[in-house]
Amino acid sequence: MTARTRLAVDIGGTFTDLVLSLPDRTVSAKLLTTHDAPDAAVIEGTRTILAEAGIAGADLDLVVHGTTLATNALIERKGARTALITTRGFRDSLEIAYEHRFEQYDLYMERPTPLVERDLRLEVSERLAADGSVLLALDEAGLLSLVDTLRAQKIDAVAISFLHSYVNPAHEERARDLLAAAMPDLAITLSSEVCREIREYERTSTAVANAYVLPLMASYLGRMRAGFAGIGVTCPLLLMMSSGGICTVDTATRFPVRLVESGPAGGVILARRIAALGGYKRALSFDMGGTTAKITLIDDFTPQQSRHFEVARAYRFAKGSGIPVRIPVIDMVEIGAGGGSIARVDALRRIAVGPDSAGSQPGPACYGRGGTAPTVTDADVVLGRIDPASFAGGKIGLWPERASQAVMHDIGTPLHMAADEAARGIAEIVDETMASAARVHAVENGKDTAERTLIAFGGAAPLHAARLAQKLGIARVVIPVDAGVGSAHGFLDAPIAYEVVRTHLMRLDGLDPTLVDELFSDMRTEAEAVVRLGYPTGILAERRVAFMRYRGQGHEIAVTIDGALDPTTLRAAFETTYAQLFGRVIPRLEIEAVTWTLALSQPYALPDTDPPVTRTFPAEPSGTRRMVESSSGRAVEAPVYDRAGLSIGATLAGPAAITEAGTTTIVPTGFTAYVATGGEIVLQGGMA
Repeated sequence: MTARTRLAVDIGGTFTDLVLSLPDRTVSAKLLTTHDAPDAAVIEGTRTILAEAGIAGADLDLVVHGTTLATNALIERKGARTALITTRGFRDSLEIAYEHRFEQYDLYMERPTPLVERDLRLEVSERLAADGSVLLALDEAGLLSLVDTLRAQKIDAVAISFLHSYVNPAHEERARDLLAAAMPDLAITLSSEVCREIREYERTSTAVANAYVLPLMASYLGRMRAGFAGIGVTCPLLLMMSSGGICTVDTATRFPVRLVESGPAGGVILARRIAALGGYKRALSFDMGGTTAKITLIDDFTPQQSRHFEVARAYRFAKGSGIPVRIPVIDMVEIGAGGGSIARVDALRRIAVGPDSAGSQPGPACYGRGGTAPTVTDADVVLGRIDPASFAGGKIGLWPERASQAVMHDIGTPLHMAADEAARGIAEIVDETMASAARVHAVENGKDTAERTLIAFGGAAPLHAARLAQKLGIARVVIPVDAGVGSAHGFLDAPIAYEVVRTHLMRLDGLDPTLVDELFSDMRTEAEAVVRLGYPTGILAERRVAFMRYRGQGHEIAVTIDGALDPTTLRAAFETTYAQLFGRVIPRLEIEAVTWTLALSQPYALPDTDPPVTRTFPAEPSGTRRMVESSSGRAVEAPVYDRAGLSIGATLAGPAAITEAGTTTIVPTGFTAYVATGGEIVLQGGMA
């Protein structure tokens, strides 16, 4: 981005983070999220941070915003009253789903409840063939007869998903026009616009999810614009998408489902930059906030991408237990393990943590806002990792005695443990939960976690990063500058981008390069219309991908298209990618391309690797603090260092704590730390 004065805003489940980037400095702030009106904390925080910087709202050149509002609406079922209109005979596809059990041996397995109840899944006569030709014309009179039902049921949003509309959207578009004329205030989503690709269930689910959150997001973004205008902010407002790119408000309002992982995506963009600065070709991004932890694999400075994501999983690690959405997304594993995650003793007298969270209201017991259940933050306070006087830069006061009372009442007393040991148990369980999720995620992608660099950010991550690294066999941990608001920093580094997808099944032995060229040309036109809204001039970077498979397989792999569109080149690219994933290729099998994607973005170049530190010297502590170490349970009087006072090359040895406004970095025994050329803290240590 070329704007000089930029503001990034990240709304999380517990905290709202702001970063103001000025030509000569950066100012950041962290506030508790106002769940009843999330924009209230944003406007309040913006007013405060502008006053601190001594500038007016009119001085801002750009605002970039990421939010979990769409995700939370789907998880908490707080979206619009939504109906689905589909091809006659297919209304139950949304409930039939994949027709398999995601937990085969769980006799009490519960499938996720569809966002649209059966009585609101409405049918209309129409039918397209798989090639897009019309078998049965749209019954327009039958469609209009549904208007009375929509009005009687007080429907706010409608998803339209017809069979094979990804090939020919004509029936969906005509249905939209008829409904819009009859009900001008109705929010309408077409499956052929939000997810133009094969697989009826996922396409319908994505369209329904988009419709479900569309009125909520449109209203929220409207209030956000008005709130910014009220404090004199007139610059463009851009939204972070799950793919790692940013888009305009108009695009976000049409396709809010693309924002479901917008906050975590910003953090991965930061981790990619830190990996490039340090020359860490194999990295693991670790973002732990107040509600969740997010883990992403980064290889060759490129985070893993996916086109499939599940929201609101009923079973924490079980694929198929959530609501599937097919959107461009950075591939990450998200766990209900954050500072606000609640700890309890289960029926087997084991300590369990999460996935439910105390959030910002009432918050952890130590916040003194009415919370009584022990959380990870309460455990960290008891263990001495968090200084109550300097939490969130001293803007949020903590009550350590309430943390201790909560930990003892729910964990210590039932298990006959002292407060320190009970708190250590909470910390160890949440760390092992995150480590297990990271291992599973890596194995599912044919990779491992060993010998990677762990890049940790978010308010809680530096508190737990070193112990997590020990469990994963990782020897190096990097804590970026201003790590407590890391995702917001990532927003400022994201390019304006948009991805378009089309399904067009084509066997390589019958490939028509001219047809594929025309397909990509149409996709580029659509993507450019979006990107140019925020980046009017200049050369655009283009990335083409074909999702390919051996004929007869049920799923495809993503193959980057760098060369010519001919069968020989595409076969070679497919076999190279297939061998990387599965260790072999299958000779003499036919290959076919199913889906094609084109991503267009503002040009982005990774920074050059920083030079190594050439001079080191011992850091000077600002005091000491009693801390309990996770690995041994030993209480130590550890030196405390002020991060703002650590210059490049400063070194220290654990046990120690490094404090800053947004977080605290714990350096355990066996680890050393130094400040790298770019200001990052680098921890080096042995595995447990």
